[in-house]
Amino acid sequence: MPSSTKSTLDHEISRLTRKIWSRHENTPASQRILVGISGIPGSGKTTLAQRIATDLNNMYYERCGNNNQNFAVDIPMDGYHFSRAHLAAMPNAPEAIHRRGAAFTFNAEEFLGLVQKLRHPVSEESKTIYAPSFDHATKDPVEDNISILVSSRIVLLEGNYILLNREPWKSAAERLDERWFVTIDRDVARERLVERHVVSGIVPDIAAAYHRVDSTDSLNAEDILENRLEADEEILGGC
Repeated sequence: MPSSTKSTLDHEISRLTRKIWSRHENTPASQRILVGISGIPGSGKTTLAQRIATDLNNMYYERCGNNNQNFAVDIPMDGYHFSRAHLAAMPNAPEAIHRRGAAFTFNAEEFLGLVQKLRHPVSEESKTIYAPSFDHATKDPVEDNISILVSSRIVLLEGNYILLNREPWKSAAERLDERWFVTIDRDVARERLVERHVVSGIVPDIAAAYHRVDSTDSLNAEDILENRLEADEEILGGC
């Protein structure tokens, strides 16, 4: 990443962290702040969410003297992938398996359910809320593997379809306090995805990686860009 781009991104992360902290200070203690971060595959939304969560936790420690590393948590949407067994049982199984990562291969109703739970007022009687993670070794979700504690007051939800203007994604997005979209040049995202697929072992070689990106990820990117809700923040990605 060019130094000028990194400097701009660092500035944006600092600004966004301060923005969310300010919202926290002006939000009743009974309410969580929910931030949705969307973008096409390869835009850098996962790294952005992780960095802002870390910075918010550090800020909480500096200003409140409490080293609560769960004050701000980032929840990837990956845990809401349908399992491989579920995809294999779908009427359009071959397409579903090949297109894994498309909106229809996620359990959007379950994701909406998580957002609804997070919107409930927080009290002393509240319980830990659990979300699934995604195991890249088994290539399947792991249920209840991420804990959202009562002390977790800021939740950053990140994924491709967080701002999709299609139900039930739309209903989930409408319950968020902040909606962010990470922008990136399509060609840059393509090259990043090719490298990612080769390094992760999803494909055997670079030719297969390009084929996968062009036949799956690029289609998903088009869906996201053509059918997304308006965002409160447009962030230049690439991190």
